[in-house]
Amino acid sequence: MDEITDILKWGGLGFLGLITLIFLALFARYFQLWLRGFMSGFHISPFRIVVMSLQKVNPYIIVDSGIMAVQAGLDRVSVEEMSAHYLAGGNVRRLIRSLIASQRASIDLDWNTGAAIDLAGRDVFEAVQTSVNPKVIDCPDTRQTGRQSLDGVAKDGVQLKARARVTVRTNLAQLVGGATEETVIARVGEGIVSAIGSCDSHKDVLSNPALIAKAVLDKGLDSQTAYEIVSIDIADIDVGDNVGARLMADRAEADLRIYRAKAEERRAVAVASEQEMKAKTQGNQAILVLAEAEIPQAMAEAFRKGNLRSVKK
Repeated sequence: MDEITDILKWGGLGFLGLITLIFLALFARYFQLWLRGFMSGFHISPFRIVVMSLQKVNPYIIVDSGIMAVQAGLDRVSVEEMSAHYLAGGNVRRLIRSLIASQRASIDLDWNTGAAIDLAGRDVFEAVQTSVNPKVIDCPDTRQTGRQSLDGVAKDGVQLKARARVTVRTNLAQLVGGATEETVIARVGEGIVSAIGSCDSHKDVLSNPALIAKAVLDKGLDSQTAYEIVSIDIADIDVGDNVGARLMADRAEADLRIYRAKAEERRAVAVASEQEMKAKTQGNQAILVLAEAEIPQAMAEAFRKGNLRSVKK
């Protein structure tokens, strides 16, 4: 019985020693990494580093990201959150850089929101940069639509060709699920065309193009989008065709064709009526000829019956 106890004791000690050797071997591999984190103020246990390596989590990425967070003063990021984000397929380093940039710019971005943006396939660091440094987009976008201008017609019938430059910054709260840049361009284009159409005269727009920008901004076109419109500037505006005059000319031409068609219809009716009257005249003449042909026969019949006598002078 004592021999079995000794065997189990030594076997347990041997297994524990084997586990210890494996742990020490793995820790020796990451010793410099642990030491760098310890010296930088990012405290992580050696056991946690070994466990991360066994979980297929890259310890170098986690420790380097943790060092960046500690040095930047981000104390709300834990090793467990970074490991979970790494296993979910996220970019931990880019997310930490984004949180640091948002903190420096006093932008409210927490870990969960940034992780959701990163896992959604959006570049969270670029989104933070756009929030800090707004970008300018052209409307219309000639690279996608091929159009050079936005064409609108004022109430006086004159066409105006406008180009706008829209300054936007990222709306981090709606970046996940919000509409993209193409939607903003389409909405702004629609708003500019509508604003031109609501003006009584094209001269009002030419004298004060800011009327268009103000009308578009007041509509809140950035609602439910991933961007916030900072400003809309009319870069260029030109006078196009006089659409109203052309439409009036086309309408006059159409009315002329209608009147001609109606006159032609009346002429055709008159010609048909004339031909009908000629046919009736011919019929009456035929009846008259038949009646004249019956006169000699009637006279002969009267002679035979003695009803008609010749008078001698």
